[in-house]
Amino acid sequence: MKDAAESSLGFEPIAPSRAFEEIAAQIRELVASGRLKPGDRLPAERDLSAKFKVSRNTLREALRALELSGMIELRKGAAGGAFVLPGSSGVVVNGLRDLYHLGAIKPEDLTEARVWLSQIVVRVACERLTEEDLAALERNVELAAQATKAGNFALRAELHQQFHNLLAAATRNPIITITMEGVLEVMREFIKTIGPSDNAYTLPSRRRLLKHLRARDADAAAAEMTKFLGRLQANYLDLWNSRKR
Repeated sequence: MKDAAESSLGFEPIAPSRAFEEIAAQIRELVASGRLKPGDRLPAERDLSAKFKVSRNTLREALRALELSGMIELRKGAAGGAFVLPGSSGVVVNGLRDLYHLGAIKPEDLTEARVWLSQIVVRVACERLTEEDLAALERNVELAAQATKAGNFALRAELHQQFHNLLAAATRNPIITITMEGVLEVMREFIKTIGPSDNAYTLPSRRRLLKHLRARDADAAAAEMTKFLGRLQANYLDLWNSRKR
């Protein structure tokens, strides 16, 4: 791992009020400017607290906030410290999940957003997916069929979610991929609430969609996905509304 050169980073003393936020803001700015890079280790707590002219407790509060945001990782031990992370989708996914549990995202918002996002995904995937992508999608559908036949509904649900993530990854756009992952994780929480349900139309729709994707027919692929999700989401919302009665 690379050690960030303390003297070159230019940390500045900060005002006591909301000190941990100012510390976190300075570190974020150093990452944004490229002066701190993924893999860099921040100076030791003692040195950082002296540079910022704050207590070590205040510094730790700032570092914990940065860790929760996915900016750094705090490691223990002789080779430990605060390390800049390369970034992951976890923060976005957890944020969307929290918003759902807090009631800021309603089930109808969630299902509607999923339909819109999936329309974009299939159109872009038609242009960008590779033979390897198609093979992975086809393998996923076959595994889902096997899980359905075996009555392994937990595995089937996992594979169905993975199908959408594979399709999103085929767009080669990390924002779309992360957004889809977040939406699907919230959908997982939603489905836990309404309970699992079975249908006979998912696998046939998947196979029709694969045919359109292989033909690079974006209009047909988008129409198939929209029809499938519209039917699925209507069923989910019926179950949700029935639960509330």
